[in-house]
Parts: sequence; C-alpha cells; structure tokens
Amino acid sequence: LLAVTIADVSTRYLSRVTEGAIALRVSGSVELVSYLMLFALLAAMAANVEKSQVVVEAFSHRLPQSIKNRLQGFFLLGFMALGLILFVGLSDSAAAATQHGEVTQDLRLPMGPIYQLAAILSLLLGLRSFIHALLGVIYAAGEEAAHGE
Repeated sequence: LLAVTIADVSTRYLSRVTEGAIALRVSGSVELVSYLMLFALLAAMAANVEKSQVVVEAFSHRLPQSIKNRLQGFFLLGFMALGLILFVGLSDSAAAATQHGEVTQDLRLPMGPIYQLAAILSLLLGLRSFIHALLGVIYAAGEEAAHGE
C-alpha cells in the first residue's frame, strides 16, 4: 500500500521536475491502493476485534469486571454477524464475478479472486469474533478495552 503510493508520487514528481522528459507512471495506482486498503482494513479488523472496543463507562463503571467482560462478549456477537454477512455477500459477488468474467476498470484484474480474499478475511473476522464472544459470555474472559483516553 505504502510502496504503491510512494512509487506513484515519486514518478509524478520526477515527471514534473524533468518537465515531462521522464514520464514514468504507476498504472492503476488508485485501484491498487483501494483494493490493498480493503484487504488491510479487513485483516486489521479480524486481527484485533477483541481489543478494538471503546467502552464508555457511564453505565458500567460500577459493574464488576466479569460482567463487563460478558457485555463485551455480547457486543462481539454483533461483529460475528457483520463478518458472516460480509462473507456471504462477498462470496456471492465472487461467484458472480467469476462466472461473468468481471475485471477491474484500470488494470483488468479478475474481480473473483479479489472478492474471494475479502470474503475469507470477513469470515476470519466472524470466527474470531465468535470465539472471543464465547470466551467473554461463558468464561467472562476478555481483553482490557480502550477507555477513550
């Protein structure tokens, strides 16, 4: 992601400095960055879902930590549902894109594998959320949530 952005900015600057004598371009840089950003965000969500909750303790500050962990577990069930909904939608999109030969606009990359990877990362988000939700609801185990400080 960063390499594509640096390469694009560098080649544009080189072209401007040489007044067009050296006109290298990174083809499809916006497209590459957007899909790489999608993968990075989905992977980051899946990797850190149990640590990413910001708790506003207006109502829960006097509750024991075990009850807070159980509430966090119930909250993670929502992320499980989000991950599974994204997985189903992206899997359907991957199947349709593969069947119809859909490609990206600039680089003409097949969309099927892009949707499949995003679907797998979404499934990983759902599975990790489910595991941490079970740990929180059943065993009151959980990560220390961020408190907005």
